[in-house]
Amino acid sequence: MSATSVVHRSLRKVQQRSSHAALSQDVSNGPAPSVQSRPGRLDAIIVPASRPAYCLQPAINLAAHLGVLLVVLCSRQTRAEQVAQRVSTSPGARALVIEIPENWEHSKFPTRTSSQAFRKANGDRASDLSAKRNIGLLLARLHGWNKIVFVDDDVMLSRTDNVARLAGQLDRYQVAGMIVCDYPDNSVVCHARRDAGLRQDVFLTGAVLGVHCNNLPLSFFPDIYNEDWFFFAREAASRELRKVGLAMQLEYDPFASPDRARQEEFGDLLAEGLFALMGEVGPSVGFGGQLRAANEAYWSRFIEARHEVITKTMNLLRVTGDRLGDNGRLSSALISLAAAQDQLDHMITAEDCVSFVRAWQDDLEEWQRFSSAVNNVGSTRDAMDFLQLRTWTSAEFGDAASQSNGASGRIRSLAPY
Repeated sequence: MSATSVVHRSLRKVQQRSSHAALSQDVSNGPAPSVQSRPGRLDAIIVPASRPAYCLQPAINLAAHLGVLLVVLCSRQTRAEQVAQRVSTSPGARALVIEIPENWEHSKFPTRTSSQAFRKANGDRASDLSAKRNIGLLLARLHGWNKIVFVDDDVMLSRTDNVARLAGQLDRYQVAGMIVCDYPDNSVVCHARRDAGLRQDVFLTGAVLGVHCNNLPLSFFPDIYNEDWFFFAREAASRELRKVGLAMQLEYDPFASPDRARQEEFGDLLAEGLFALMGEVGPSVGFGGQLRAANEAYWSRFIEARHEVITKTMNLLRVTGDRLGDNGRLSSALISLAAAQDQLDHMITAEDCVSFVRAWQDDLEEWQRFSSAVNNVGSTRDAMDFLQLRTWTSAEFGDAASQSNGASGRIRSLAPY
């Protein structure tokens, strides 16, 4: 009997799970090394930034406190000059600030998951987050950094012992991370489930994710919502994913635009479906066996289960709305859920799911061949040339005085090198 047959015989019911906690190991209460010791020390904190520069201050302060290099990958609303200015006025801070051009591409980066074939299923989603995370991984390889941590530009870390604990875990495991439960790091559909009174957990996230980049081969962030879950899917499947604590993020309105739900749906469906499958069948069949079991028959059943989840959530919210009267958030949640359901019912097929998983695995194989051959080039300039990134600067405390407090000073020009 094939591994796929064994998996499908073991599936009692195909359903979306409210929690994937069993796929990770919680080591939050374990001993934490000193942040200054080799086990507890990071080589770099990497922030894929898209918000205004003031949002970077918590990350700047954290890096300065730890004495660690901060790398800021800037696009959209993040102005590199403004980030460099903030670094220059933050005692102890030093940073590499890089501008990521719109529609940046690199000839060696895999592109199957970014292809037009998935544009409709992704609701015309456009994001550079996966590209920036992959750039961060290569920067580590090019500089010879062992331990890095990705931190999102809306995340705050109040406990440095958890950062040291994360770094310590990277001595034994390639990936370790934190959970963001305040404000909860969930998709639109999962936020709506919580509002409807249904149980809804929060899982590890790329918002605070440590990676040992000289522990090869490296995983890959595909171009889709929930790119972080795909990145550490193998670790989750084998139960080697380490949770080291909690982080906080800025509150936002998940229901501000139905486009958000529409553009998340394909990635949320795929990630929830794969992780539900991993949780149901266990690691005994191996990661490859789990992926082979995610065939068209499985995805057809999971699409039905996802439809039931959205429908049930909408019905419960309508009851809540009738009881509470006019409620703007509930109304917005229903509109967003309707957009997600429309995307699921009319723009996503089981064949799309199989095709994306295959494209992701092909991209991963290509990425691992490429990234494993990348070594320390000796200088930041050489690293930037390799990545075809022309606009960057190094900044540190004292390079310029704060203009906001009336002090005088200058900042080095952020011109293309």
